[in-house]
Amino acid sequence: MRRITFKRILKSRSTENFSGIPYVMTLLNCLLSAWYGLPFVSPNNLLVSTINGTGAAIESIYVLVFIIFAPKKEKGKILGLLTFVIAVFSTVAFVSLFALHGHSRKLFCGLAATIFSIIMYASPLSIMRLVIKTKSVEFMPFFLSLFVFSCGTSWFLTGEPSNMKVLILYAIYRNNHGEPKKASSNNGGISLEMGEKEEQNQNQNQNQNGI
Repeated sequence: MRRITFKRILKSRSTENFSGIPYVMTLLNCLLSAWYGLPFVSPNNLLVSTINGTGAAIESIYVLVFIIFAPKKEKGKILGLLTFVIAVFSTVAFVSLFALHGHSRKLFCGLAATIFSIIMYASPLSIMRLVIKTKSVEFMPFFLSLFVFSCGTSWFLTGEPSNMKVLILYAIYRNNHGEPKKASSNNGGISLEMGEKEEQNQNQNQNQNGI
């Protein structure tokens, strides 16, 4: 999807009015997600690291091409944003590696990846001002918007069945809050009655022996 945009950039040797923000923010999202999937952060998620590590490598190429052919002002903005990306990733990696352990490390890295994933999905909106001003979608790539939407939808559909199961179970058993406690109370009453009967039997045996 992005190859079409960058083919045009390479051919014209200019980024024209394309925005580089989505590519830089996608790079950050891929870096954080790849870090989250590492075994010492989140066990059994190596596939997450593999796909996002590959994505980070591809996005790095896109960002490099964008920086090479961007006008001076846009180049400075993208370089500043890239510095921010490196700083955020380095901070998350350093804190999670040396200050956190176990579940806290996994939670911290997952939260960071989630926050910047949301920002990544919102980043294509950076070009909306130009679209409204020019009344043209020339510099808002259709395939970029389409596949970002598709990616978000696929994640939503992946998690939705699990949430539906929870809600269905709640609907089925919502009126059974007190039953386990009642059952335990009845068991306690039965145990108490059995104890009283045993004590009475022992007293009767002692009286008979005394006679």
